[in-house]
Amino acid sequence: MSWDLPTPFVIDLQVAAEDIDGLGHANNAVYVSWLERCAWRHSQSLGLDLSEYRRLDRAMAVLRHEIDYLASAYEGEELQMATWIVESDQRLKMTRHFQLWRPADASTLLRAQTTFVCIELSSGKPKRMPVEFIEGYGQALLEPAALQD
Repeated sequence: MSWDLPTPFVIDLQVAAEDIDGLGHANNAVYVSWLERCAWRHSQSLGLDLSEYRRLDRAMAVLRHEIDYLASAYEGEELQMATWIVESDQRLKMTRHFQLWRPADASTLLRAQTTFVCIELSSGKPKRMPVEFIEGYGQALLEPAALQD
């Protein structure tokens, strides 16, 4: 296994029949749902689940996805999605990197970057991250040196 960056948070995925489009491979929109699933599970593992978001009246909402689709995934394949928090201004924005890997042939199928913005749930407007976000997400923030390897 050769992840792009050290110490990834990883989830296992299996390509289901409903993920397949008319061209016979996983639909591009499914990859986006896998990004969201991986990011959300990572947040939960850091203690930032939906109940905590509601309690704090804050959430990290997607501002921008940048996705490089490198190879197709097919029904029944076992995949792994990794994520890393690579940047945070500790005010409003945070950036994650993702890598989708197919262990069967050691192929990277996707690389992506998502920028999130902290919002107030009650208004939907951007608001500063609470200390719980700074500390919770901060524990997973990669050191700049790790990004240069």
